[in-house]
Amino acid sequence: MAEKIFSADALTDFSRHIFLKMGCPEADATLAAQVLVSADLRGIDSHGVARLSGYVRLWEADRINSKPEIKIVHESPSTAVVDGDGGLGLVVAPFAMKVAIEKAKVCGTGWVAVRHSNHFGIAGKHAMMALEHDMIGMAMTNASPLVAPVHSVERLLGTNPICVAIPAGEQPPFVADFATTTAANGKLEILQRKNMDAPEGWIQTSAGGSSTNPHELKDGGALIPLGSDKEHGSHKGYCLGSWVDIFSAVLSGANYGPWVPPFVSFLAPPADPVGKGIGHFFGAMRVDAFRPTDEFKAHMDQWIGRFRSARTIEGQGPVLIPGDPERQAEDVRLKSGIPLVEKVVEDLNQLAAKYDLTLG
Repeated sequence: MAEKIFSADALTDFSRHIFLKMGCPEADATLAAQVLVSADLRGIDSHGVARLSGYVRLWEADRINSKPEIKIVHESPSTAVVDGDGGLGLVVAPFAMKVAIEKAKVCGTGWVAVRHSNHFGIAGKHAMMALEHDMIGMAMTNASPLVAPVHSVERLLGTNPICVAIPAGEQPPFVADFATTTAANGKLEILQRKNMDAPEGWIQTSAGGSSTNPHELKDGGALIPLGSDKEHGSHKGYCLGSWVDIFSAVLSGANYGPWVPPFVSFLAPPADPVGKGIGHFFGAMRVDAFRPTDEFKAHMDQWIGRFRSARTIEGQGPVLIPGDPERQAEDVRLKSGIPLVEKVVEDLNQLAAKYDLTLG
């Protein structure tokens, strides 16, 4: 499928104008655009501007509050619960992560659960906010129920991503950012745009059988927890996804399990909600609350260096450190631009025409 190249600045400016058209204040529109395009820069195309029209449709359906009053509704010295007031998760999440960081400055660690939010983009963008403070950052979120627990055909969990960002010294930071499913739903959307089959072990049919049809979810199928099947560890992915759901929502007062509202606007949220909106969870840990920062960073450099030098399987590439592929993609795309597939460009051009804007 043909691709068109856009600069990060052009996509950020276009997204900012779309968020302004939605009624977001200037600062929120700018922040939301930066968070959104950070996904494209890091090569996570499923969570970047390809999602922009989805946010617009949710706003049009009165499911996103473009002028939220985000606030702390409960706290202790090291913890807090933030209510996002139905705002863009792209804005609510940075607010909550800042709260976690400020609490960690005082207490050594800070932990924040969030309710009444929406899709927050890539977890990595939020977790990495801690790095500039010599802190370890964590971010996770629950999501639309598209995942069947092991042995089930019911969709009860989301892809429920987790990110941990750890600073180093001379080496780049360790950034592990991953869904708790074998593949994120966004990867199915990419395959759909490219008219390609999904690999075995990503999805199952409505009866629980294996499928390679990237449209299977539309026919009642489900994504599969990380591990693909029980023999290959899907029970572990199920545990991880459940952990994210409980920390993000049961702890905060957001919706959990099958009650999480869908990202797509044409599906109504459950009529019997158990909480408010989507939930997130963030953590910040000051390195020097455990050992001297320089000492820790030196050992992180040694850890990373040793893993990079690991002997490799014949014919395989070098051992990578979590965060390497995304950092490499960002280096390339900042210089050469961000490639967008034709269907995403068409989608953005429709938004441009609707709001009298110009793409690129």
